Amino acid sequence: MKLIFFLSVLFSATATRAQTNLLILEKGEENLKTYSEGASIIFQTIYNQWFEGVITTIRRDSVYVNGFPFHYKEIATIKRERKSLNYEADGSILMAAGVGVVILGAVNGWYRGDNAGNWYTPTSYVTAGALLVGGYLLLKGRYKYYHLGRKYKLTFLNLDLNKNP
Repeated sequence: MKLIFFLSVLFSATATRAQTNLLILEKGEENLKTYSEGASIIFQTIYNQWFEGVITTIRRDSVYVNGFPFHYKEIATIKRERKSLNYEADGSILMAAGVGVVILGAVNGWYRGDNAGNWYTPTSYVTAGALLVGGYLLLKGRYKYYHLGRKYKLTFLNLDLNKNP
């Protein structure tokens, strides 16, 4: 039994592979995000092209996204999706509620037989405007953009002991 356990530990140790290279997104001296093989990434190149995919390999200062190589210095902006809230659905619901307040004020005014200038109160203007602006801000705040340069930088960390490809 001990021999079988020893051999299984030995074979599992030889079959595993250490993490090789990393890309580190930094703000000053603080690490914001670490990218390794298998991580998904959305970025814009210095040629103003957006790419989205999974990092398949990182080697020799190059990042392979879905098999296509990019030098890590060709990356100009990294886009990260915020997932703490459901930004798209919540923003759409808020905007629909704002439109609903406007429509409801018009329908109620028409039903009561009021003049068109008396259909809305200042409270309904404020409520509809706040809902529309809040929904718009939620929709626009779905993504966080890291523009590489002064404030943010991307560092290539070579951990591969075997320098051959």
